[in-house]
Amino acid sequence: MDRLRLSLAALLLAAAAQASSGQPAPQDPREPGEAEQRAYAQKLQEARQLLSAKKFDEATVRVDALVKERPREIQARFLLGLIQTDEGKTDDAIATFRALLSDYPELAEARNNLAVLLAHKGEYAQARDELERAVQTAPSYAVAHENLGDLYARLAEEQYKRTVDLDKRNRTAPQKLKLVQDVNAGR
Repeated sequence: MDRLRLSLAALLLAAAAQASSGQPAPQDPREPGEAEQRAYAQKLQEARQLLSAKKFDEATVRVDALVKERPREIQARFLLGLIQTDEGKTDDAIATFRALLSDYPELAEARNNLAVLLAHKGEYAQARDELERAVQTAPSYAVAHENLGDLYARLAEEQYKRTVDLDKRNRTAPQKLKLVQDVNAGR
C-alpha cells in the first residue's frame, strides 16, 4: 500500500514539474486516446441504432464487445440492460442493472429501470426501495418521482382491495378503491 502511494506521489510530482516547464503532461497509458474514444462512441451509437431497429442479437453482440473492451464503462453496460429489457429478458436485465449499481450506486437512471423491472414482476417493496434511493440520489429526476407515485398508487390499490375483502361493512374503502383504480387505469 505504501509503495502504491509513493508511485502515485512520484507520478503527480512528475506531472507538476512537466506542467511548470510548459511541456504537455504525458497521457495515462490506461486512458484511451482521442481516436479510441471516438471509435468507442461510434460503436456505442451503432449499438443504440441496432436496438432502435429491434435487432437485438446484433445489438447484444456489439455491446458485449464494448463491455469486454471496457468492463467498467457505464454506457455500454446500461445499454445492455436496455437491450435485455426490450428483448423481454427481465431477469437478465435485473442482473445487469444490479451489477451496474453495485459499481456505481449513484446512477439514478439505472435504479429507476431496475425498479420498473421489479414492479413488473410484482416485487413492489423492492421497486419502492429502488425508486426512493433514485430520488434521494437525484432529487430533480422527475421520471423516478412519477414512477414512485405510480407505484404508491398500485400499492394503495392492493391495500384497498385487501380492506374490502376483509371488511365487507367498510363504506369508504370501496370508494377509495374505485378512485385509485381509475388513476391506475389512466383515467
